[in-house]
Amino acid sequence: MEGQIRKAISGFYYVQNNDKLVQCKGRGVFRKRGIHPLVGDFVTYKPDGDNDATITEVHERKNELVRPPIANVDQALLVFSIVEPDFSTHLLDRFLTVIESFRIEPIICLTKKDLASESELNSVLEAAKYYEEIGYQVVISFIDDPQLPEDLKPILKGKVTVLAGQSGVGKSTLLNTVLPSLGLKTGAISDALGRGKHTTRHVELLEVGEGLVADTPGFSSLEFEHIEKEQLSSNFIEFNEPSRSCKFRGCLHENEPSCAVKEMVESGQIAPFRYHNYLHFLKEIKERKPRYY
Repeated sequence: MEGQIRKAISGFYYVQNNDKLVQCKGRGVFRKRGIHPLVGDFVTYKPDGDNDATITEVHERKNELVRPPIANVDQALLVFSIVEPDFSTHLLDRFLTVIESFRIEPIICLTKKDLASESELNSVLEAAKYYEEIGYQVVISFIDDPQLPEDLKPILKGKVTVLAGQSGVGKSTLLNTVLPSLGLKTGAISDALGRGKHTTRHVELLEVGEGLVADTPGFSSLEFEHIEKEQLSSNFIEFNEPSRSCKFRGCLHENEPSCAVKEMVESGQIAPFRYHNYLHFLKEIKERKPRYY
């Protein structure tokens, strides 16, 4: 029998096979071979009795994330608030860099439009316009926006989507708006810390808008430990085309002469804030401690 792991709790895997959810255990040999089934995996399982079954094979993955532990993700819905907490292009670019490195399509969702002042909103809309111009899809909503479910349903349809973004930006509220029957727990922002409380306990794929959405704590790590300095610029999508015109192969777009990326920054075709974030991330990668295997 074959199906997809929809949730994993306390060593049990719940596999969806058509309209049936089957509780499974992993084969003992998996641990010896270093195989760890993940939510999102397509698997083969063997029924053991009326209720339980054993996963016998984990099919090849197109991608996998460690934090949150999930496989075969199509897209990431990056939920960022315009205010409370304030929108940050630096943090958004950090998320985009990590997600692009896994070859997952990012979609930017900006929330709390109704709580922002006119100047705050205009500032964020200007940044949002740039992200749209370079090819990202941007959805802007306010709290409890009745139009939001209709806006998101075609985006979620037929896809496995993971939610990511700052704590306290309204990820659970957003999901509850799209599918009220979920009734997910939501945590108020802590005034002392300026960030939300962790309210999501385990990884689970939920059926939302004819697609599957991972209700997870989101990306708990936004480190670049898996990205080499030569690979970083490929995760800044507007750098890719001009990179081909750089004088030096493997140009890092930092101090090299005849760099087409720097020329586009100077001419205003690439936003300076994106280039500055790139340089910041490049410095971070260069200064990290060497890895020993």
